[in-house]
Amino acid sequence: MRGVMRIATADAVIEIREEPWSELRWYIAVPSVFESPTILDVLEREEGLALQERQLDQPYRKNYDAVEDPMEWPARFDVSSWAMFAAFDSGERIGGAVVAFDSPGVEILEGRSDLSVLWDIRVSGGAHRRGVGSALFHVVESWAVAKHCRELKVETQNTNVAACRFYERQGCHLTQANRSAYPHLPNEIQLIWSKPFTHNKRMQRARYG
Repeated sequence: MRGVMRIATADAVIEIREEPWSELRWYIAVPSVFESPTILDVLEREEGLALQERQLDQPYRKNYDAVEDPMEWPARFDVSSWAMFAAFDSGERIGGAVVAFDSPGVEILEGRSDLSVLWDIRVSGGAHRRGVGSALFHVVESWAVAKHCRELKVETQNTNVAACRFYERQGCHLTQANRSAYPHLPNEIQLIWSKPFTHNKRMQRARYG
């Protein structure tokens, strides 16, 4: 999937390029931040997990790159099988995505060779609601299918309401909610989403109450 892919969105033609890791510092020039006035409470019901939105007294703000420096990824992990994509509009970098694959020691990959993980996705503030995130997700999905993966997984948190809604729109299903995953961030619940590429498993779709 090298080269340039052009994807038409509602109001533009977005160019998505697979980039080498030498471009990582430019990739993270697009901030990975969010602010949310609401949070998702995780409800465990007989029929599966459900998410219920709740208003906060103060908006929740997070800068993912301040929690984990992306420049350290190539040193911490074997990224030789990963892919990094960047989205451009008229030459301006407006987003990107990283997909992890076949990397020993990365817990979320479970040691499997038929699983990929959407490691990171980001869209610049001025490009929100233009279909950029969906275009990046679809490119990552196509890349994973080309690698003969049976499933794409994503990790996010109950504090990132917009991300959860986005992943559900992409056809992902909520499979896990881990309340103690982040000892340094006790107010956050880890949410694991999955998009299987086969119909061999039945997964409960998250619902918003």
